[in-house]
Amino acid sequence: MNVVLSFSLNGEPTRLEAPPAERLTKLLRERLGKTGTKVGCDAGDCGACTVLIDGEPVCACMTASAQVEGRAVTTIEGLAANGALSKLQQSMLHHGAAQCGICTPGIIVSAAALLEKTPKPSEEEVKDALGGVLCRCTGYRKIISAVMEASDFAIAPLRSNSGAAVGARLNRVDGEAKVRGTEIFGADTGLSESLLIRVIRSPHHRAAFIFHDLEAYVSSHPGVEMVLTAADVPGKNNFGVIPPFADQPVFAENETRFRGEAVAAVVGTPTAIEGLDLEDFPVEWQELPHSLTPEDALAESAPQLHPNRPGNRMAVGRVRCGDIAAGFDAAAASVEGSFSTGYIEHAYIEPEAGMARRIGDRLEIEVCTQAPYMNRDEIAAILNVAPEQVRVIPTAVGGGFGSKLDLSTHPFLAIAAWKLGRPVRMVYTRGESMASTTKRHPSQITAKIGATRDGKLCAMKFDGIFNTGAYASWGPTVANRVPVHASGPYRIPNYEAVAQGIHSNGPVSGAFRGFGVPQSAIAQESLFDELADELAMDRLEFRIINALENGVPTVTGQVFGQGCGAKKCLEALRSRWRDARDKAAACNADPRNAGLKRGVGLSGLWYGCGNTSLPNPSTIQVGLKADGRLVLFNGAVDIGQGANTVIAQICADAIGLPVEAMDFVNDDTDLTSDAGKTSASRQTFISGKAAFLAGESLREKLLRFANVSSDARLWLDGDHLLADDDDGSHRIALSGLASDGEGFVAMGEGTFDPPTSPLDENGQGEPYAAYGYGAQMMELEVDEALGTVKLIKLTAVHDVGRAINPTLIEGQIEGGSAQGIGLALMEEFIPGRSENLHDYLIPTIGDIPQIESVVLEEPDLHGPYGAKGLGEHVLVATAPAILNAIRDATGASIRNLPATPDKVHAALRAREKKQVSNGSG
Repeated sequence: MNVVLSFSLNGEPTRLEAPPAERLTKLLRERLGKTGTKVGCDAGDCGACTVLIDGEPVCACMTASAQVEGRAVTTIEGLAANGALSKLQQSMLHHGAAQCGICTPGIIVSAAALLEKTPKPSEEEVKDALGGVLCRCTGYRKIISAVMEASDFAIAPLRSNSGAAVGARLNRVDGEAKVRGTEIFGADTGLSESLLIRVIRSPHHRAAFIFHDLEAYVSSHPGVEMVLTAADVPGKNNFGVIPPFADQPVFAENETRFRGEAVAAVVGTPTAIEGLDLEDFPVEWQELPHSLTPEDALAESAPQLHPNRPGNRMAVGRVRCGDIAAGFDAAAASVEGSFSTGYIEHAYIEPEAGMARRIGDRLEIEVCTQAPYMNRDEIAAILNVAPEQVRVIPTAVGGGFGSKLDLSTHPFLAIAAWKLGRPVRMVYTRGESMASTTKRHPSQITAKIGATRDGKLCAMKFDGIFNTGAYASWGPTVANRVPVHASGPYRIPNYEAVAQGIHSNGPVSGAFRGFGVPQSAIAQESLFDELADELAMDRLEFRIINALENGVPTVTGQVFGQGCGAKKCLEALRSRWRDARDKAAACNADPRNAGLKRGVGLSGLWYGCGNTSLPNPSTIQVGLKADGRLVLFNGAVDIGQGANTVIAQICADAIGLPVEAMDFVNDDTDLTSDAGKTSASRQTFISGKAAFLAGESLREKLLRFANVSSDARLWLDGDHLLADDDDGSHRIALSGLASDGEGFVAMGEGTFDPPTSPLDENGQGEPYAAYGYGAQMMELEVDEALGTVKLIKLTAVHDVGRAINPTLIEGQIEGGSAQGIGLALMEEFIPGRSENLHDYLIPTIGDIPQIESVVLEEPDLHGPYGAKGLGEHVLVATAPAILNAIRDATGASIRNLPATPDKVHAALRAREKKQVSNGSG
């Protein structure tokens, strides 16, 4: 029963009928169109839905509509007075404090309430005020700075002069929509016009199932239009990102292989679908024996998940060089150990969402995705239509980190819209998102490393088993990338690394910021510290003398003549390492700090940019219209990392015209060319180079129009192109030039595919055209009585080739580090137990230490202006640096992550027992 509600909304009197117990989020978003208020959990855990009621921040998802009666409600849309951004919004934009943008409204609204009471807050006051809002992208540091400086903010937006965008701290070209809350995400589409979908999922790790009368179910539920099952899939009832491993069904047939797998979908009106009790759905389950770990899955009696993969082995990757036995024979010291990590949830704040519609014999789908062209082709195969009959229009992506490369809502939306001919929409619940989507691969790693007396690495053996779950997803990529990277950025002449992907009845493991490299780095960098100690060498100097540099072969035999910044990154830490070590020693010697141990840890890193030994092309177009506006056609999806801005900066400088002259057409398979998937830290390096080539192509045509030399200066004055060279100034009326049907007088296109070569049977070859390099140092404190770890400062040195936009680079360093902190200290997904953001812990604003970003530029000749990728690199080093710092502080080694207080405490007790045993011996 509805009631009439009267309240103020963003300063305007508002009166409407609504159910009194309806969530305020639904009232605001679906009845009043205020979609700036985002929904990330519907449980008060993430804070994305924060609004102000009478000036106080509340979670709208936990507020009943009747509670706003007679009160004043303020949403993100109400903070821009007369359309102008508030100082807080301007400060957030300037600092790069909004990345993907899904949590930004909740952060800004919460910060606005703080600033109203405390115009110049301290860092601790900001942390207290924003502690209830989760962000998975930024690492929070830029948010803190933006809020602290908001009251006095008076910096005009930085504009780029012609040819001077690269290296400038330009605001994100899409940033204003993020801070206004007007960015359109998947859940913001089709709100008023669409049917809804709910998926029926397996409650068991493995189960047989049968349906009862589905027709009777539909007829007995008014508003339900149809139930979809495997029998309703028009084409292939399977999908997967790597064609030989496309093994995941849209709907399971007869048997499910993991908890959360889809067996059916109910389509109907919003009222009908929202009122469904899925427990009443006519499906009967029979739980079957299952294997959740690789150990169980490799047993002879284990159920075989895929008949064509004997023993549940999905894929095996190898790299071998030198003579491993001779290498260890030459070692003066060696160390070995076993390490393990669990499932890690992506925990983006935006659950998967989208909408689809059929238009004649074509399907249009608006959905959050990292790979529109790849998704298009998969959807076309599921519908049994040509790829050109599917149009994918990516919405803004509220965090991806790899999981939104795979299909999620897409097939359900596509099939329902195709069959019914009506618009349909779908939004995963938080629990559904966490239960059904991909995870970081759990790992079990054993490694042994040896070195000569003078500290030169002479041998390494690495064995990694990765739990890829029920289906392949990106498991083959992990199996192939890990052996290449498990050496770290160091010269190891005798090397053998094997990585196996093993199927189990666990969640599907896929891409997650690093493709297995963070797990391998934990083992390799932890053992490096132990090996340096065995040799009585300084841990940093041990790494420096072994670091790769130009002219030194990698473990795959690849030799770079330029662009290798590994050694320089480590050397940049020398003075900081000494100072941090001295400070830690002084703290540990102070009797006032009894029971608290300060430690400092190191880690090096490298990461190949792009696909491993595979074609990896990207195509970008840019054109000049007769009205004097540039239009950049960019299919590289920006998931918060800043690709839209970086690619624009590169292209603008290649043309020689300012970014401000550009308009943008982004991420639409009908309107933009394939720029490849947003993964593997490839967009700046590969799509950026394609944008550079497109800009050069357009510039050549404009120079010909003006009949000027190649070094002429270009600029635009309304609908005129101006060019200056040694022969004088030239002015061309663009309206007088021939234009195409879209109004373009000239177009430029660029395609770039970085040069690589296949790996042979020993993993020898050139898997990547370029690597990014880095080194990190963590300072922390351990409470030995409690086992708790307090992070103090992270120093992160990264070689980016060329810093296209330093603000965005710092944001990637801080955000990637935050995810590394989660991997090291708190995150582990347990199916059926941690399918929410209350039980599954990710770092909050109070968990992130001070971060010092040190950006080095060792240009790579392939990259645009020398630039390399960065997005995934950062995460690789953070967890090992933390673990090494814990060991430095306490002598205790943590080899089973995460290093939660109970595990740290247990390691401390084990260390004490060992010391007693050694002493008595």
